[in-house]
Amino acid sequence: MSSLSTAVLSLVFALAVVATWLAGTRLSTSTDQIDRRFDLGDALGGVVLLAVAGSLPELAITISAAASGNLDLAAGNLIGGIAIQTMVIVLCDAYASPNQALTYLVGSLIPVLEALLVVAVVAEVMMGALLPAHVSIGSVSPASIAIVVTWLAGIYTLNRVRRAPQWEVEMPGSRPGRTHKQRRHPKEEPKPTGSARNAIVVFAVASLVTLAAGVVLEQAGNELADRAGINGVIFGATVLAFATALPEISSGLAAVKIGDHQLAVADIFGGNAFQVALFLVADLVAGKPVLPYAGDLNAWLAGLSIVLTTIYAFGVIVRREGCTLRLGLDSILVVGIFALGIAGLVAVSNG
Repeated sequence: MSSLSTAVLSLVFALAVVATWLAGTRLSTSTDQIDRRFDLGDALGGVVLLAVAGSLPELAITISAAASGNLDLAAGNLIGGIAIQTMVIVLCDAYASPNQALTYLVGSLIPVLEALLVVAVVAEVMMGALLPAHVSIGSVSPASIAIVVTWLAGIYTLNRVRRAPQWEVEMPGSRPGRTHKQRRHPKEEPKPTGSARNAIVVFAVASLVTLAAGVVLEQAGNELADRAGINGVIFGATVLAFATALPEISSGLAAVKIGDHQLAVADIFGGNAFQVALFLVADLVAGKPVLPYAGDLNAWLAGLSIVLTTIYAFGVIVRREGCTLRLGLDSILVVGIFALGIAGLVAVSNG
């Protein structure tokens, strides 16, 4: 990549972004088909499949960055990606309704539980970053293992709550859509007649394209950032994280379009919780714990992610209905705090 001119490198980066978007769209549709055909729905397998599908770009970048020793970029993409992907809810909010906030329409506490899971695993990321590099189990940080265990326990608990909730909640005026992934919303298209094998093939091909595009994004993006004199963490947490959030944007807007407001929010939080579990992969590829090399910038991003997630969790519970410029109050707060957070990130990097 270093031998290419900046113009050509920028074109390569842009083409990788387009490939990520197109493959992400196919991943979203094929995952839903596989989910319904095999009745994975609320089963653990279905939840894991959906989370992995949305996080393939981050997986590719994590492996590529860790293998090349760009540990700050790997950490910045994983941690900063949570903040960027939470901002996808802002787009879904604007698309959902001109006068009713998305969190008003959600009509379920499941996204709140998923938001709490995000807060828990991100808090473990912050604690893991404080551990000395020599504290490890083989080449893996104990925090990376704890994050995966917490995520699995959280998914198991969410699965049980979805199947047999121990409480009833009334949210007048809400329009959650399907309450279980295996229940299609009335506005959805009929169940496709193509074979399950075709859906699996499409998923596999889209996965390979996404992984390849992720590697190109990491290598081209890292080179462009170096030439522009941009800090690797800042680039990974903004431009690169936005590029890898394209599958979430595609699936989120698609869910809102068919009226699955709960699914749009819950899948964002579900993907965010899974994303930091990839630190275990980063440790294995790098041959040493990555979290201790995260640094102050990633600690700032982790704190920002927790704040943004908490605001939307409050929004789902408070249920303020009205909108301003098609955005609920929680989305307006998230936009403002995200802008301040990025400004603070730059200040931290210069300090």
